[in-house]
Amino acid sequence: MNRKSMLLFITTVVTGLIAGLFYCWSISVTRGLALLPDREYLSTFQQLNRAILNPFFLIGFMGLVFLLPITTWTHYQRPPSSAFWLLLSATLLYLVGVIGITMLGNVPMNEALDSFNIDAATPAGITAKRLAFEAHWNFLNNIRTICCIASFLLTLLAYSSGIIVFNEL
Repeated sequence: MNRKSMLLFITTVVTGLIAGLFYCWSISVTRGLALLPDREYLSTFQQLNRAILNPFFLIGFMGLVFLLPITTWTHYQRPPSSAFWLLLSATLLYLVGVIGITMLGNVPMNEALDSFNIDAATPAGITAKRLAFEAHWNFLNNIRTICCIASFLLTLLAYSSGIIVFNEL
């Protein structure tokens, strides 16, 4: 396997791991949190937001900001190959649909939730905070999930097209 193929393989695996993380959050974590009473929901979500900010998550999540464009660039040729177009699409989906939504939507919401003092809030204030947070955060997360899964599938197709082309030679 040459360096270009290895880079595409690594990018595909990391994109799949991050897509899987978003998928798990969408189908299990947020559904489990939805069953909690308001106070416990907010407190647990605060703790989860803090816990996910760890090196293992950040290396994959932010690493794709570099891996996807670099992998796309390495697959550019004249005329552009199908792998290049697939990777360019995967890169744009990830940068806009995952990173963009995260930084402009989910992160500000997470920061506002983190600064919310649950112990000093009234029960009505806690309920209002949850109502202002939960549905919108989940909506944005579902968009991120769909974009990340699509980005993964596009990288997988690019990887597969490279294998098919290689095997035909």
